[in-house]
Amino acid sequence: MEMGFLALVIFLGFIALWLIFYFIPMGMWFSALVSGVHISLLQLVLMRWRKVPPSIIVSSMIESTKAGLKLNPNELEAHYLAGGNVTSVVHALVSAQKANIMLDFKMATAIDLAGRDVFEAVQMSVNPKVINTPPVAAVAKDGIQLIAKARVTVRANIKQLVGGAGEETVLARVGEGIVSSIGSAESHKIVLENPDSISRVVLDKGLDAGTAFEILSIDIADIDVGKNIGAQLQMDQAEADKNIAQAKAEERRAMAVALEQENKAKAQDARAKVILAEAEVPLAMAEAFRNGNLGIMDYYKMKNVMADTQMRESIATPQKK
Repeated sequence: MEMGFLALVIFLGFIALWLIFYFIPMGMWFSALVSGVHISLLQLVLMRWRKVPPSIIVSSMIESTKAGLKLNPNELEAHYLAGGNVTSVVHALVSAQKANIMLDFKMATAIDLAGRDVFEAVQMSVNPKVINTPPVAAVAKDGIQLIAKARVTVRANIKQLVGGAGEETVLARVGEGIVSSIGSAESHKIVLENPDSISRVVLDKGLDAGTAFEILSIDIADIDVGKNIGAQLQMDQAEADKNIAQAKAEERRAMAVALEQENKAKAQDARAKVILAEAEVPLAMAEAFRNGNLGIMDYYKMKNVMADTQMRESIATPQKK
């Protein structure tokens, strides 16, 4: 019974000792002390209660102190609670100091909280980055298409990292500058002979304004000749003009056919009216006989005239063999 009680006491003692060393990180406090970092043991305990890993804060303080930087542990803790990457910020500050880049703690934390990798930005300031543009197609004034690829060398602009545009904007502006430069050339041969003219024109436009980068150089890596866009457009225009002319000719033909049909209809209508009028002649003659306006002799004279007229017409008309 006594052995069981003793084992329970030892077990509870180990648990209590673990809790003490967990909430009171003596090892971290001693490491900070021998490294010249002044941080109280109570502050480390309170970090545990605030769910802040003391190891991150202590290691960051040691690194900054050894590098000659003076950082406030409360500011590091506040940055961690705000969702920032304390380790990356301290690495960036140390690297910036070694490279003589102006970067303070407030700027570094703002860049980090903005979603950018501040340590990578400092590295890019020291070692510029090369961005390859996708193929950019443009047409010179002579109608020949050119397809160009460029390499853009940029370095991070620390002051513009918060609120500055990213790589996509730089690539879009460079592509626009290449299109404008090739489009203003009188001939594609001029561009092929002097591809560096594109770089000079694009660099003079100040394309890095408002971006998080500073453009150091723009080099034309490759340029190829594409299609003859001018000839293709002329062919398309000629084909369109031909189609329009055919459509107008078909319209005129249709109008002529319609006019012919209309004239035929009018002629048929006139013949029908003549036939109707001729049909009314016997009726009129009969009415004249009844009213005494036409005598027998007058009727015979009229018949003789009609017979003479038919005879003359038959003589004048040649007979078919």
